[in-house]
Amino acid sequence: MKRVGSFLKPCLPSVPRVFNFLAEQEFVNVISLFFLSIKNLCYLTLKSQNFEEHFVELAKQIMVDAVVSAFLEKLLNTLTEESQFVTKYREHFERLKEHLLLMQSFLKDAERLKRKSEHKTLRSIMACLRELIYEAEDILVDCQSQSDNGNGSAKYAMWLHPSKLSFQHQTGKRLSEINDKIAEIKQNISSFLGVPILNPTNSMEAHNHLMSRWSSPAYDHTQVVGLEGDTEKMKDWLIEGSDGILYIGIVGMGGLGKTTLAQKVFNDRRVEDHFERRIWVSVSQTFTEEKIMRSILRSLGDPCLGDDESELLKKINQYLLGKRYLIVMDDVWDEDNSWWLRISGGLPKGNGSCIIITTRNETVARKMGVYEARIHVPKFLSEENSWLLFRKVAFAATGGECVYEELEVTGKEIVKKCKGLPLAIKAVGGIMLCKPPHNHEWKRILTHFREELSENDNSVMASLQLSYDELPPYLKSCFLCFSLFPEDCEIAKDQLIHWWIAEYFIPLRTGRLSTEVGEDCFSELTNRCLVEVVDKAYDNEVYTCKIHDMVRDLVLRIAKDDAFSIPLDGNSRHLGITSDMNVKHLAANRKLRALLTTTKSGEVNRIPSYVVGKFCHCQRLHILDLSKSIFDAPLSKLLDEIGSLEHLTYLGLGNTHPLVLVPNSLEKLQKLTIFDASYCQNLKRLPCCILNYEQLAVLDVSNCGSLEYLPQGLGRLTNLQVLLGFKPCKLSESRGCRIGELRSLIRLRRLSLHLSHGDEIGDDEVSALLNLHELLFLTISCFDCHDVGLVSKLDKLSPPEQLHKLNLRFYPGKISPVWLNPVSLPMLRYLSMISGNLEKMHDSFWGVENTVWKIEGLECEALSDLNADWSMVSRVMPSLKILNVSWCPELDSFPVENAGFRGGAWKREDESS
Repeated sequence: MKRVGSFLKPCLPSVPRVFNFLAEQEFVNVISLFFLSIKNLCYLTLKSQNFEEHFVELAKQIMVDAVVSAFLEKLLNTLTEESQFVTKYREHFERLKEHLLLMQSFLKDAERLKRKSEHKTLRSIMACLRELIYEAEDILVDCQSQSDNGNGSAKYAMWLHPSKLSFQHQTGKRLSEINDKIAEIKQNISSFLGVPILNPTNSMEAHNHLMSRWSSPAYDHTQVVGLEGDTEKMKDWLIEGSDGILYIGIVGMGGLGKTTLAQKVFNDRRVEDHFERRIWVSVSQTFTEEKIMRSILRSLGDPCLGDDESELLKKINQYLLGKRYLIVMDDVWDEDNSWWLRISGGLPKGNGSCIIITTRNETVARKMGVYEARIHVPKFLSEENSWLLFRKVAFAATGGECVYEELEVTGKEIVKKCKGLPLAIKAVGGIMLCKPPHNHEWKRILTHFREELSENDNSVMASLQLSYDELPPYLKSCFLCFSLFPEDCEIAKDQLIHWWIAEYFIPLRTGRLSTEVGEDCFSELTNRCLVEVVDKAYDNEVYTCKIHDMVRDLVLRIAKDDAFSIPLDGNSRHLGITSDMNVKHLAANRKLRALLTTTKSGEVNRIPSYVVGKFCHCQRLHILDLSKSIFDAPLSKLLDEIGSLEHLTYLGLGNTHPLVLVPNSLEKLQKLTIFDASYCQNLKRLPCCILNYEQLAVLDVSNCGSLEYLPQGLGRLTNLQVLLGFKPCKLSESRGCRIGELRSLIRLRRLSLHLSHGDEIGDDEVSALLNLHELLFLTISCFDCHDVGLVSKLDKLSPPEQLHKLNLRFYPGKISPVWLNPVSLPMLRYLSMISGNLEKMHDSFWGVENTVWKIEGLECEALSDLNADWSMVSRVMPSLKILNVSWCPELDSFPVENAGFRGGAWKREDESS
């Protein structure tokens, strides 16, 4: 026991010496650990002809813990760029690698074991190990900074400077200390906890785990089971109306499907036609009366940013007066109904209006005005419907059919444990969707599910915990990011993916672009039913998402336990930006890695300048997203301070005010991977310093109405994968970027062009897009175009043939471009045409010599002059599955009701029925 005690002592957080990694001397020491590690691996690299293969094989073995996984991704990037500087630390990194390899079986089970009450010690050990890995990553970052100074032989000369030699000494020393601590953990863990330390060659499971499918066939979350009768009953109640206001309550436990039922009724076409105004309000547990009223106004299209609280209810009354309206108050908890009495008292009465309340507490519904006769309690799913819902999720790849007979018995036993709760069924179904169809694997999940239920009899929470435990390490890091966002918040998918890329949460593979991998990681989380899709396009591209409140309870607890995000802690590594955030949590925080805006839809942050000043004290900051924020000082001054954050990889300035110019003071941000300045309507130009961001993968300046052009030389950013809002300069401009520079951006996957003048495309530049072989998504917008000369240039601007999706916005020509045909674009799957002067499609559009399109989705909107016949469209697009049409009065015989007005959607299965 003495030995155990000596082992535990340095691992316990109560011992400040061990965990005080912020001290100056310790911090310098910390920087060393990783440089040694890097050198070590680089030495192996030099000996191996195929470095990437060697490292990926190493990563397959080590990526059994989310923190280790993210760290190694960053290391891989650094090694490929800086290998000549890291050969000094071969011995240290070799030790670190061996320790982590030998501990893989422990790390694999630690997440599950440490939750048990008898394993409090294990939690301390894991905390210690996690801190060591984080410290190692800090060392890596600092070593990168050391290597960034100078170039060529100058770097070697600087490396021999006395101050650098001291740095190297401290780095090596700290690396050695970290290795010793990890070695001690490894030597004692087996005997103390009874967890076997396996030989690293026994790593087939870890190998398969990492190499699992990146994105399984997606389950359609709009599908519901067993609610048909409930939905019809609710609609009948709504339509019958009342002289006053009809109150309806949907009451039941968490995970029973209350919100799903309310959404199905709310979005029903019959209900939509019946009510002139429909308002959805998510009532969080931390709501205020003012927030509720502002949410109602935003649903009515009023941003109400400058309105005084005393005027809000009057405005709501004015908007609804004389109208038949439907309001859904979703997920109400508070039994104190005084706030509701004030709001409901100010609503206009009569006209058959209705209010639906969803709550877990029947008393809440009654206090809000619901009579017993109008309280609906959804039933648990029957055994038959439970199995049907499970099949729809778990076997989405085969259309919901269980084609493996041996899995049915195990599957039904799993479903039985869910006790008819839809959320639990979807969660375990999402696990099985991403698992191989092997009965032994399904039985393993069943065993773990039983264990979770023995600890927690709540089948929903047990299934969600199991779902988290079964996530690969990289997805655990991605999932924990949701802990920063407030309850009922709609989260932009792109913000999440940009964060994952910038903090190296997602694994990189040979030949795969990080943006593509990020999309796949997001799909995995939605397929597992941990993340719900909120807003998506006709082609199923997701814009926003959210998480269920019970999923949020889980992610908040894990994020706190794993020190990922602790909202009220001055040493939290990830924090959300809010208008009322406590600057004390920033002042002394040298661990902080990510600061992101987490406002809800329609809301903005109001950030005092002194708070931004505190941001800049967080020198470890990698992620800074200030989007949807208003500042009380000129942004140029604030950006000067932000320019000192040399470790930044993601800078988000989207929809900030007032942003007119981005200063050259950002030139030090050499590691920037994501730069977002979208929806900055006053932004005129970007500085030339962005041309030095060699690692830049995403540049978004979309919806910047005042942007004149991008700087000349943009073609040097050869790592760009996403370029949105590209505005080329005219021939008369000498400092701007021409469209011809796009030829050099051979890694572009997504591109949006804003064109308004013919001389923005030279005669020698019409082939600029033709050889962009990675380009899959292209948007061409000609908003505010008054130059007829642009049409002839666009007619020659041929996209690459592998294009997957094309968006034409405000196309100025009367006839579609000649290259928009199934021969030139044989891989096109989705076509969207919105606004513009189109009257007819070019003859080539209808195919040549019986060629047809492979298009699966078509969208036409606000094309008042476009004339086309459905019979011709359906003939040339035999693979068409989804059609969206609105405001297109000249389209003939299209299978969409009111195509000349609001229109709607047609799906192929509708045709067959």
